Amino acid sequence: MTIKLLNRSAIVIRPKQPMADWAARVAPDEETDLATLRMEGTVYLIDEVEEESGFVQALSRDWRQIFENELAAWDEYGDEWPEKLDQMMFERWFEADPQVLAFDLSAEPLLRAELEG
Repeated sequence: MTIKLLNRSAIVIRPKQPMADWAARVAPDEETDLATLRMEGTVYLIDEVEEESGFVQALSRDWRQIFENELAAWDEYGDEWPEKLDQMMFERWFEADPQVLAFDLSAEPLLRAELEG
């Protein structure tokens, strides 16, 4: 097996308490406590960066798309989304963990599927 270095960096997004509180209201029958939600993060691949400023720029550019994707995982149609989304709210609701390198360990080819939105 060959390990392949991807020409991408990544940002792992994990919820903070406000997101867990919102998810609990939207999906009361689901496991929405903060510890459970934080066990997994969502990985977002971004253009390869070499410096911290690259992650700051990526989040400044893509925070809304990430925020909406995270909310849509709980409320696909947006009926229960907060009325006004802004970057400060994103930073209160999520922790962003930058990852400089991304490796592909799979022998399977990468599959790309465009998501609506």
